[in-house]
Amino acid sequence: MHRYRSHTCGELRASDVGTDVRLSGWLHNRRDLGGILFIDLRDHYGITQLVARPGTEAYEALDKLSKETVVRVDGKVVSRGADNVNAELPTGEVEVEVGTVEVLGAAAPLPFTINAEDGVNEERRLEYRFLDLRRERMHRNILLRTSVISAIRQKMTALGFNEMATPILSATSPEGARDFVVPSRLNPGKFYALPQAPQQFKQLLMVSGFDRYFQIAPCFRDEDARADRSPGEFYQLDVEMSFVEQEDVFQPIEKLMTELFEEFGGGRHVTSPFPRIPFREAMLKYGSDKPDLRAQLELVDITDVFEGSEFKAFAGKHVRALAVPDVSAQPRKFFDQLGDYAVSQGAKGLAWVRVGEDGSLTGPIAKFLTEANVAELTKRLSLAPGHAVFFGAGEFDEVSKIMGAVRVEAAKRAGHFEENVFRFCWIVDFPMYEKDEETGAIDFSHNPFSMPQGGLEALETQDPLDILGWQYDIVCNGVELSSGAIRNHEPEIMLKAFEIAGYDRETVEEKFAGMLRAFRFGAPPHGGIAPGVDRIVMLLADEPNIRETIAFPLNGNAQDLMMGAPTELDEARLRELSLSVRKPQPK
Repeated sequence: MHRYRSHTCGELRASDVGTDVRLSGWLHNRRDLGGILFIDLRDHYGITQLVARPGTEAYEALDKLSKETVVRVDGKVVSRGADNVNAELPTGEVEVEVGTVEVLGAAAPLPFTINAEDGVNEERRLEYRFLDLRRERMHRNILLRTSVISAIRQKMTALGFNEMATPILSATSPEGARDFVVPSRLNPGKFYALPQAPQQFKQLLMVSGFDRYFQIAPCFRDEDARADRSPGEFYQLDVEMSFVEQEDVFQPIEKLMTELFEEFGGGRHVTSPFPRIPFREAMLKYGSDKPDLRAQLELVDITDVFEGSEFKAFAGKHVRALAVPDVSAQPRKFFDQLGDYAVSQGAKGLAWVRVGEDGSLTGPIAKFLTEANVAELTKRLSLAPGHAVFFGAGEFDEVSKIMGAVRVEAAKRAGHFEENVFRFCWIVDFPMYEKDEETGAIDFSHNPFSMPQGGLEALETQDPLDILGWQYDIVCNGVELSSGAIRNHEPEIMLKAFEIAGYDRETVEEKFAGMLRAFRFGAPPHGGIAPGVDRIVMLLADEPNIRETIAFPLNGNAQDLMMGAPTELDEARLRELSLSVRKPQPK
C-alpha cells in the first residue's frame, strides 16, 4: 500500500464497503456522540467521515489532536446505513472505521475557524492566507480560476491563436498608471519597468509576422486597490490579431466569452449577440461607459425641455430623467430611500414625480412643471399611469455618475432587474482625447496606441475632442472586462497623435524607438484586446471582491501580509544596486 494513501478523501463509495484503506488529510471537524468519535477528514478532493470507538488506540489519538492537524489513518470502509447517509457528500454513504493513526503535521492553535465562513477580519485572512485557502469557498474559487484559464488556453488554440511569452523586464511606458521599477545592478542608475501590459511587444509580434497571438499575461501597475481591481499585479488574456478591423476582433472574443460563461456560469443565461453601444450613447442612456444591462431602465436627456425654464433647480443645467414603470403601489418610503441612495452617490437630493390614473403628475416638483413641460415629458418618456420619474441636474459627468447609479438601484428596488443572467455589451467609438479639467491640456482618453477614426486627416483637420478612436471595451453586468483597440501602425499618424497630446517628436522617438523603428519596416494593420482573467473569475464565482478569486493577493495598501512584502534592503544590497533611500519627511 502507498505510504500515505490508497484513496483520496473524496473517492470512497458504497462499492468500497469492506475494503481496507489508507487516507491522509486534515482533521476538518470532530464530534463526540455517545462516546463514539466522528471525524471529518479533508483533502483537496473532498471529505470522508472517520469513526473511532472508545478504548481503541485510534480513539485516544484522534481525541487529543487539534483541528487542522494532518494525519494518515488506516481503516476499513463500512456502510453508514440508510438512516445515516449524508446526501450532501459524495462519500456520504460510507465511513472509515479507523485502526491506526499517524500524525504527519501537527497544527498550532488556529487564528480563526476553517470549517465555517465566520466574519474574520480581511487583514487576518490575508496574514494567514494559507489557512484561508483551506476553506471550501476559497478552495472552490481557486479551482474555478484554474479551470477557466485551462479552458481559455484550449479555446484560444482552437480559434487559431498561438500562445507566446513576452518580457517581464522592460522599459518604462506612459500607459496610464505608475510603473513598478526594478534597479539594474549591471547598469548603475538605470531601471527596468515591469510591464503594465505586453502592449508594445504584442504589437511587435504582429510586425514580426505572427498572425494571431495570445498570452495569459501578468501585468504590474502601481495603483490603488478597488473591489474589481487588485493592486500591484493582475492577469489578463492578452490578444492581438493582424489584418483585422474592429468586428474581426469582436467575433472570436464574443465566441470565447459566450462559451466560457455558459460553461462555468452555473446555469446563468448568457445573452448573445453582444450589442454594440457607442460611448456617448452609453453615457446618455446608462450614465456609465460600463453599463449594467440587467437593469431594464434607461435614462433620457431632457436638458432642452427646461431651456429657459424658471425652475432654478433645472435651468441652465444638464438634466437627465429616469422613468420607472409599475410603482403605483410603492409607498413614500420607496422614494425616500432612493433619494437617500442618490445622496450617498454625491447628489444633493433626488427630484421625482408620479403619474396618476388621469395622467397628471404629482410629487415634490410637480408644481414647478408647466403644461408644456408635462406634455413633452409624457411624450419623451412614454409616461403612463403608475410610472414615476426621477430627475438629476448638474454638470454632465456629475449627473451621469449619480443617475447611472440610481438607474441600477431603482431597477433592483422596483423589480426591473434581471437575475441569474450575464448581460454583455461592447462599448465602441470612444473619444480619442479628453481635456484635463485642472490644466485644460489635451490628453489621451483611452489607449494612446489606438488608430484614430479618419486617420491622419482627422488629426490634422478636426477638433481633437471630436475625434473618435477605434477603441472598444467589453462589459458584463456593469464590470469592464477589457479594453482594446485597432492599433495605430503608421509612424506619421502615431507621431501626430502624440503631438496633439503634448508629446514632442523627439520624446516619442525616444520612448517608443523600438516600435517606431519596426513600423518603418512594414507593419500590418492590427488590433487586439485583453480581458481581465481576475474579473472574469470574479463574475463567474459571483464574488463582490476580486481578492476572493486570487490565491495570494495584496491588501488594499499593496502589502503582502503573509510574506511581509514590501521589505527594506540592507546597506550592502543598496550599495550593490547603486541606490540610496530617501524616506519622506513626516508631515
